[in-house]
Amino acid sequence: MKLTPHSRLGAVALTGALALTLAACSSGSSEEPGATGDGAAAELSGSLAAAGATSQENAVAGWIAGFNEQQPGVAVSYDAIGSGGGREQFLAGAVQLAGSDAALDEEELAQATERCYGGEAIEVPLYISPIAVVYNLPDVDAANINMSAETIAKIFNGDITSWDDEAIAAENPDVELPAIDIIPVNRSDESGTTENFTEYLEAASDGAWPHEASGDWPISGTQSGQGTQGVIDTVTGAEGAIGYADASRAGDLGTVALKVGEEYVPYSAEAAAAVVDASPRAEDATANRLVVELDRTTTAAGAYPLVLMSYSIACSVYEDQADVDNVKAYLTYVASPEGQERAADPTVAGSAPISDDLRTEVMAAIDSIALAG
Repeated sequence: MKLTPHSRLGAVALTGALALTLAACSSGSSEEPGATGDGAAAELSGSLAAAGATSQENAVAGWIAGFNEQQPGVAVSYDAIGSGGGREQFLAGAVQLAGSDAALDEEELAQATERCYGGEAIEVPLYISPIAVVYNLPDVDAANINMSAETIAKIFNGDITSWDDEAIAAENPDVELPAIDIIPVNRSDESGTTENFTEYLEAASDGAWPHEASGDWPISGTQSGQGTQGVIDTVTGAEGAIGYADASRAGDLGTVALKVGEEYVPYSAEAAAAVVDASPRAEDATANRLVVELDRTTTAAGAYPLVLMSYSIACSVYEDQADVDNVKAYLTYVASPEGQERAADPTVAGSAPISDDLRTEVMAAIDSIALAG
């Protein structure tokens, strides 16, 4: 099962944890969040702690800044420790929200019942982004290097070791490839990005990837980096390196165009959204757990199948009214057209906004959050 929570505005500060103050809105009725009975803005207070995926770190900073512009009454923190760490902290009750690029598994769902005061976990996909295969080849003059899933799998499995290998050259007849070693770089921490990447390799590489999809890298002795930024830094620091990361962090590195059907598709928010729209829900998805089973083998024109949906994970029940109000208000803003467009800004995260149909389902799940009683 797959799943998961800068703008450079003045209120944003990012260190190991992202701690920002934002405003949230009152909820629990049919009125718009943040409105009182007479339509005036309701002022909330308290703190809201979240932790999780580094992939959505930039988007979260933008969302927090957006809330801060509306109301500064709630102090929100986001510790970008990775999807696995975020889920662990959420299930331990250390944070009210988690961000994860992989869905809760069966064991975690059972733990969530106790953590959520007899309720259940709510999993809503609020961050959609392509995963870029990034490389450092400063002397290669090409917009993108083309690769099939099979070629990428063989590179990361250590079966293709030089950039001028005939398999890469066959997909790039007009590119002069250097005769230098390939240095594959993976995440060192448990990661939803890794889980999505290995899921793509397992599904689409025609058997070239001999490992199961996992948030933990399956090969020992590799070059690696902690978190998304660690991978980007490692690839940037070594000519010939290749890695995978949320596309919003690709920067000036080269990126691979993936073979989809008979064409090669560079990453884009639009191409990522096309795959999500064409993908079914997971078999065990519910009205509160909107888990999508991404179609990694699609041949749809213009689709980019190496994509992650990063989930916001909350409880359906909290024992404190302030937590109910603040969680509902924050997630309502994130799901709103304004929140989604803020994250879609290329200077923030360049993500793909959720569709209006998905937003309707997300809001129904958020509205169900209630006080334990």
